[in-house]
Amino acid sequence: MAQTAKITIHPSFPIGEISPRLFSAFLEPIGTMVNGTMYNPKHPTADEQGFRGDFIEALKGTALPAVRLPGGNYVSAWQWKDSIGPKNERKVHLDPAWYQYITNEVGHDEYLQWAEKVGTEALYTVNLGTGTMQDAMDLVEYTNHEGGTYWSDLRRKYGHEKPYGVKTWYLGNEMDGPWQLGSWEKDPRGYGVRCNEVSKAMKWIDASIETAVCASSAPFMDHYPSWEETVLQECYETVDYISMHHYHSAPPGDVKALLGGSAYYEDFINTEIAMCDLVGAKCRSPKKIMLSFDEYGAMIRPNVPLHPGYGIHNMARTHYRFDPERKYILHDPDHMPEREFPGGDLLQMLSMASIQLAFLRHADRVKIGCMTGGLAALCSSNHDHVWRSASYYALTELMEYARGTSMRVHVQGETFDLPGYAIDDTSQYTGKEGLNYVDSAAAWDQEQERLTVFVINRNEEQEYPLNIDIKGFEGFRFQTHLEIANGDLTLKNRYEEPENIVPAAKEGDAFAEGVLQAHVSPLSWNVFVFQK
Repeated sequence: MAQTAKITIHPSFPIGEISPRLFSAFLEPIGTMVNGTMYNPKHPTADEQGFRGDFIEALKGTALPAVRLPGGNYVSAWQWKDSIGPKNERKVHLDPAWYQYITNEVGHDEYLQWAEKVGTEALYTVNLGTGTMQDAMDLVEYTNHEGGTYWSDLRRKYGHEKPYGVKTWYLGNEMDGPWQLGSWEKDPRGYGVRCNEVSKAMKWIDASIETAVCASSAPFMDHYPSWEETVLQECYETVDYISMHHYHSAPPGDVKALLGGSAYYEDFINTEIAMCDLVGAKCRSPKKIMLSFDEYGAMIRPNVPLHPGYGIHNMARTHYRFDPERKYILHDPDHMPEREFPGGDLLQMLSMASIQLAFLRHADRVKIGCMTGGLAALCSSNHDHVWRSASYYALTELMEYARGTSMRVHVQGETFDLPGYAIDDTSQYTGKEGLNYVDSAAAWDQEQERLTVFVINRNEEQEYPLNIDIKGFEGFRFQTHLEIANGDLTLKNRYEEPENIVPAAKEGDAFAEGVLQAHVSPLSWNVFVFQK
């Protein structure tokens, strides 16, 4: 008999206000993300700029809060000034990050105008690899200044009369990584000093903007977290966020390791919050630096042989590779090869939702979350069609219901342990003990007088009786229980079969005297809504 799990929530224990930008996406011209999915002038739905109309319309219906663009490693060689103006006059460059040609058919203005068409906020990454401080200043002036200067008038000449009003700017991408052009891996203080000057100059162009400085690219870096501590000490008063990236990996078949990955995200978050506050104390500053998780994901990866003595946790050494056989690729947006990720939709959905619940539990400091596969989660696509994966439903439910204030949840129930494991030389995980099978977060929308409790059952086999105690929320009544569950882990939604995995209202829950009695299916996503 399964042990009854219990979740307790009380209005006296808020965490912090939930930023809508917590459920955003990331865009970079890798493979078909831009060339084929976003942009294909030959597609039947293409508009006058070559953007796929079916993709835009699908995203418009999701209320996507924001998207970080145009990359990624890509930006460290991208020269934005060569991507504006008449397309036949734009320069073609090489992209050493991804060994592709940068044709600039989709340039600075196209990225921002695509975001306008989708109805989402653009979060912009500046080239601090090969780019200069003057490039960054000119970029803000071109993008955000009203007019009357060379760069702002050039924007108007090229067809965008009003400023774009980009608010959030990232000061480079993964600048501690040796794989990055212009890497500051060996000079964190130098990067911090540069960010201080660049951020200051950008804000003197537009005082309304906010900036984010790079943290360590992963908690596996040898220099984590001392690298970002050194950086932040040099620019604490001029920046607003630290930019964090992490991709969690689990071995094939290890569902616990995949869905328990949110615990490693929480370790990363807690460490970076402590580091930021330590630097704030050193600077004797009342300011609080917020966290932007602007690239993240979870995936299954097979274990590969380790190399003792090569350097445990050495993310850096593996990236000094020079392959004379590697060729640059010219992507044709009309050539979108069929590719299908292994496994079904459900585990992919649950793994990402579990990370998003971790962000919710730290909503007082984590204010931006850009899911790397967020656009595909909201709108799956191939050369011809778009459709909704299972991830669409969980992510849009979070957008709709995770509003207002994040509330502390106390979970009691059965637990599991994760043995330590290593995927490869660079991705090695310490063991975890006592992780709850029932994973939860909650949001109290006082404006709508609504309390929503999000629950994941991470157990592959066991259904749990679940009691949700909300006695402190006087006058609230149970409204609905939405569930996504399916025993077939190979099943996925497709264009031809779009409703293989969809949410359903679950019946049979009983609510009395402030306690809901429910059941949560094995490997399920659950949304419990209470209304005053």
